[in-house]
Amino acid sequence: MRRLEEAGYAVVGKTNLHEFAYGITSENEHFGDVVNPVARDRIPGGSSGGSAAALAAGLCDAALGTDSAGSIRIPAACCGIVGFKPSHGLVSTEGVWPLAPSYDVAGPMARTVGECRAMTAALGLEETSALPALGDLRVGVAWLERADAGVRTRVEEAASRFGGRLELELPLVTRETYAVFMREAAGVHRDLFREHSQLYGENVRVKFERCLAVTDAEHEAALAARERYRDAFSAAVADVDLLVTPTIPSVAPPTGIGDLALREELISLTYPFSTLGWPALALPCGPAEQGLPASVQLAAPVGSDALVLGAGELLAEALTR
Repeated sequence: MRRLEEAGYAVVGKTNLHEFAYGITSENEHFGDVVNPVARDRIPGGSSGGSAAALAAGLCDAALGTDSAGSIRIPAACCGIVGFKPSHGLVSTEGVWPLAPSYDVAGPMARTVGECRAMTAALGLEETSALPALGDLRVGVAWLERADAGVRTRVEEAASRFGGRLELELPLVTRETYAVFMREAAGVHRDLFREHSQLYGENVRVKFERCLAVTDAEHEAALAARERYRDAFSAAVADVDLLVTPTIPSVAPPTGIGDLALREELISLTYPFSTLGWPALALPCGPAEQGLPASVQLAAPVGSDALVLGAGELLAEALTR
């Protein structure tokens, strides 16, 4: 926040979010549920749902969020705004309450890619040389089959704006690897939960109980599985510069379903890039089912933040023509 203020940003307030940043609906038993300004009967996404909602409602020009499994990109997709998860470690998380430290990232949210790019520069990204034209980028397209028809159509249209397009079959993160995330979350909350579990909201209490039950053997197996996943994924994308995928498989789901029921599906296409530590951008790409916004996700290997943001800015311009 200090860097943003030094760059000329003014803090106008704090926004609501999912408790302990551990959820994707921004239902909060303590401060009330975040409302999606795009459609009040739809979830705003989470955990940074308040930041996305404030932007969609025009209450601010930019906002900060945190992302450990999709918590910037999911609310960006649900509320029809832009959200950027930088490379892991690029932006300092000093002062941010941790969830799972080897996954946690702080990053910008805004209504335009250009504003996200400006915020990321203020937060520490060093700009690189000029970006090549969209037609010169080697782009891998993946996971379209996992998306609903309207979202799939919009993401395909976005992907068509690039040049050398390659259809890829990429692995999703296996359940086995979740134990790394869960063990880290347990480590953060172990003492606090032991003393104050009755104060935790129901949906996060259930998740932390599961986290605390992870065994040493499960954690060790998950660490090995995560490394295998990273190696396999990197090999599968060796011939492309950038990946294009749906951000989430659908438009914003209806309220009332519950975080635990929605979580696995909504993080399915964002969590891989959290596991890899890669920068990933969520960008609205037109209306899909019931006129609600679809979102396309751009991602590239660690350190390619400028490439992802630059490509996103060019894509956003192309989609308006």
